[in-house]
Amino acid sequence: MTEGKKSLYSKAIMTIRKKIILVVLPLILAPILLTVLVSSLSARNGITIIASDFLRFKSDTLVNFARTQWELLLSNDLAKDPRFVDAAKEAVAGFAGNIAQSSTEIILAADREGRVAMGTRPLKPAEAERRVLGELAAAGKKGWKRLELEGERYVGQGVEFEPFGWYFLTAEKESVFYAAVTRIYLRTAVILGLSLAAAVAMLALFSSLLTRPLGAMVDVIREIISTGDLSKKVDLQYRDETGQLGHFFNLMTGELEKAYGQIKKYSYEMVLAKNTESRIRHIFQKYVPNNVIEEFEANPESMLKGDNRELAVLFSDIRSFTAISETMRPEVLVESLNAYFEKMVDVILSCQGIVDKYMGDAIMAFFGAPVKSENDARKSAEAGLGMISALRVFNERQAGRGLPPFEVGIGINYGMVTVGNIGSERKMEYTVIGDMVNLASRLEGLTKMYHVPIVISESVQKEIRGVYPTRLLDRVVVKGKSTAVKIFTVRESLTPAERNLWEGHQEALDLYMDRRFREAQDLFRELLRMAPRDRTAGIYAGRCDEFLRDPPPESWQGEYIVTLK
Repeated sequence: MTEGKKSLYSKAIMTIRKKIILVVLPLILAPILLTVLVSSLSARNGITIIASDFLRFKSDTLVNFARTQWELLLSNDLAKDPRFVDAAKEAVAGFAGNIAQSSTEIILAADREGRVAMGTRPLKPAEAERRVLGELAAAGKKGWKRLELEGERYVGQGVEFEPFGWYFLTAEKESVFYAAVTRIYLRTAVILGLSLAAAVAMLALFSSLLTRPLGAMVDVIREIISTGDLSKKVDLQYRDETGQLGHFFNLMTGELEKAYGQIKKYSYEMVLAKNTESRIRHIFQKYVPNNVIEEFEANPESMLKGDNRELAVLFSDIRSFTAISETMRPEVLVESLNAYFEKMVDVILSCQGIVDKYMGDAIMAFFGAPVKSENDARKSAEAGLGMISALRVFNERQAGRGLPPFEVGIGINYGMVTVGNIGSERKMEYTVIGDMVNLASRLEGLTKMYHVPIVISESVQKEIRGVYPTRLLDRVVVKGKSTAVKIFTVRESLTPAERNLWEGHQEALDLYMDRRFREAQDLFRELLRMAPRDRTAGIYAGRCDEFLRDPPPESWQGEYIVTLK
């Protein structure tokens, strides 16, 4: 080979190498860069959506707690007393501190002047920052916000709470908020660098062996570039250097396709698994049982549709709460009430119940929705008895602090109700409605009349018969009902003396229902001598005296018409 031909051949070889590099490198870079771009945007958007929803959930939770405190003040006619209002605000500030999960997270409340009325840590915003806070509070718009506090950039969710004149802001440092995205960027950059280094090395190695036209391979490369389909392969027609190059090219595109799939899978699993399941599950376990969370994750849409089903409803109320509140300082009252609610709610949740709402000092809960069990009525009775036991522990704490004890009345009913999301587009509530719910409320009111802590309906009694001892109290016609219903009380266990009392009561009640009022009266009075504080025996002794003077009509079947609300 002459020197001229060698030189021409060398130039041709270099030209081929350049063409391969210019064609193949874009092929490698395009999917990698596309992968980087799509994965980064997906990760950033996914984290923004989930994390912002998480911050929104915290803001809504804080507002709901503040609303509960305000409704408590309103229900007890304390909303105009600055002392009680300040106590409620302190309770809200304490609750905000409890839900803040990191040192970089800030939960604050600002007024329309931009002053920080409450914060999870001390804040000294600059004048410009206070002006921004004031504008947000004045606008009162709920949603995603970006702002600076003490020179740091934050992102978060804002919501107005008008009764306090506060604008709540739940915010996180922007650098912390997008820390996961930054890690994805760094890892992706490493993968990109390694992929490019490997690609360049392979091209430099195998292009030096290529001496024949690469038309077929160029066609495939052009097709891949135009379609972006990394599954396209080079047809290996030769067993020489060109065939080897085609073989390794196919291997490279296959690995790039796997890497693209792995990056997408990694981004998806990291955002959903780490940010959704671990954090949101941890928060919701404070409000609903774990089995409800699992069922909601599996089938979220069907669980929130309206439905008619059998479940148990429990009402509890603190007796003489207004009188108790007048003897306690506002801050002590709020602290005691919050401690009481915490113990009661813990018992309800441990029995797979759902706290429907707070109504002043009252609690409404239900058992059997959204997750149905085989023994919802029994669980409701367990919850009622557990609340009485927890109340004794609570009252021991009250006595140790020199504070008055709480007494409660609990009414429980079991039957068919309508359950689902009820309300408007702006305000929805997952709750239960129906005549059965109203009866449960009436049963709670009857605890005062019969001086017992728990009153249950006959439908509950049938479900727990043989599990807990029950006592038939009466056949009553409550407000809003035209027919009589049997009502019972329930205990965890009875002493021998109590068992004799309950058996004697049933014997006397049988005489009473048989219109043998003189015999029944004698037996009820004997029961009163055994247990002077037994209000039920005293009620029946009085009724027998009335019926002896003025017998009931022939149609009478033992019912008593309740005039209480």
